[in-house]
Amino acid sequence: MVPVIVILSCMAASSSCTSGDRHLELIARGDFSAAQALIEEKLQSEPNISAEDKQELQFEMERMARIRKDFTQTEESVVKYIRGVIPDVNDEQVRRWEDSKALEHMFIDGEKLYFNWAGRNLFRIDKDAKAAWEVKYPSQQLTSGSGARLELDLHNREVIDEAVRTGDLYVKPVGLKIRQSVTVPEGEVPAGEMLHCWIPFPREIQGRQQDILLISTAPEKHLVADNEANLQRTVYFEKAAMEDSPTRFEVEYEYTSHGAYVPIEPERVVPAEISAELAPFIAEVSPHIVFTKELRELSEQIVGEETNPYLMARKLFEWVDSNIPWASAREYSTIRNISSYAYENMHGDCGIQTLLFITLCRMNGIPARWQSGWEFQPPDDSMHDWGMIYFEPYGWAPMDVTYGLRNTEDDDLKWFYLYGMDSYRLIFNDAYSQPLFPEKKHPRSETVDSQRGEVEWRGGNLYFDQWKWGFEWEVLD
Repeated sequence: MVPVIVILSCMAASSSCTSGDRHLELIARGDFSAAQALIEEKLQSEPNISAEDKQELQFEMERMARIRKDFTQTEESVVKYIRGVIPDVNDEQVRRWEDSKALEHMFIDGEKLYFNWAGRNLFRIDKDAKAAWEVKYPSQQLTSGSGARLELDLHNREVIDEAVRTGDLYVKPVGLKIRQSVTVPEGEVPAGEMLHCWIPFPREIQGRQQDILLISTAPEKHLVADNEANLQRTVYFEKAAMEDSPTRFEVEYEYTSHGAYVPIEPERVVPAEISAELAPFIAEVSPHIVFTKELRELSEQIVGEETNPYLMARKLFEWVDSNIPWASAREYSTIRNISSYAYENMHGDCGIQTLLFITLCRMNGIPARWQSGWEFQPPDDSMHDWGMIYFEPYGWAPMDVTYGLRNTEDDDLKWFYLYGMDSYRLIFNDAYSQPLFPEKKHPRSETVDSQRGEVEWRGGNLYFDQWKWGFEWEVLD
């Protein structure tokens, strides 16, 4: 069955209610207060506005509020942080970093504000700043997906060897036990009001992720999203808010995860025959997979005259790995087009890197799709996004452009994450911006995937700063 790829209508910048409207121009230049006033006036003066257009306008106000929460640092605070590593930093250097987008900032109502992680990200993005950081902190890692490198490469080498020896795609099973929770503090909503909560739950993927055993939930009454009907899987709860204590939701389960490896022979790879099942995976999916003029030009520069799909993918993979360094990212709901954002800012976290790579692959006729959940490198863990890529005649293979090219002379291991995956993953969803089950009535906190959870009540959505999430895990014998 061909998966139906759905996007949230309130996220699409090209929607009927926003296209060409004055408030978008004001938002784009940082005049948030004026845009807010204009939207409020529009909502009051047009009583017959459609429900869809009303929701989109309301979300524009919500998006501005979320941006304000992501951009709270002043130049003084950011420069102070930088001077902890580069004591003699001057204004000229700061301006240069701003111009290169290494120091992420924006003007909001005339005030210059920096992204909350701008100072830290500078030492991940700018090569000279990164070198200075490594002198001061030689043992610290700067990016995700980097812990225990030697053990990871040894594990991946075992995945390769076993896959080649057995001829199996999925190998090296690992059992994991997960306990995930959402806690809403008392007083966040009036006591007695019903809270609706969605906690991510693993998808059953034959061979890759299976033997899913639900151990317990709290509350006991719950709904698990059907595996076939929902590409974003969750457990749904309802519970009345407590008056004098937090309201807690929790799920505990076990599952088995397998590593994967496809032994690609480049000369065997041919352009895929785009069937009805593959067609969605070479298509644009607004707002984040869009074949813009700038990305088309970039693709042509990277790919050149190459026609072999596998070798094209290698070029694209290597370019993203080399040119889009990992850095902490603002909330995805504040970004109108993530793949374009990646190119315009030349940095991004795992989801931003992945959506750029998927977009570049698709515009070259290489089927690619989204996948995300959590990554584990005991004792470390992180929310993480990666994907799947299709090579004819091999079929689908997992890929992770954030883990990128491994630092090794072993060519199979070096390119492992273009067509392989380690065993330590937890997969919640198989496409971005999928609807939750049951349907969420208010705009989501996370509009691209769901790894922490979602909460709402009849009064609206509860954003991430209004509740706490917990995530515990262990590797099983």
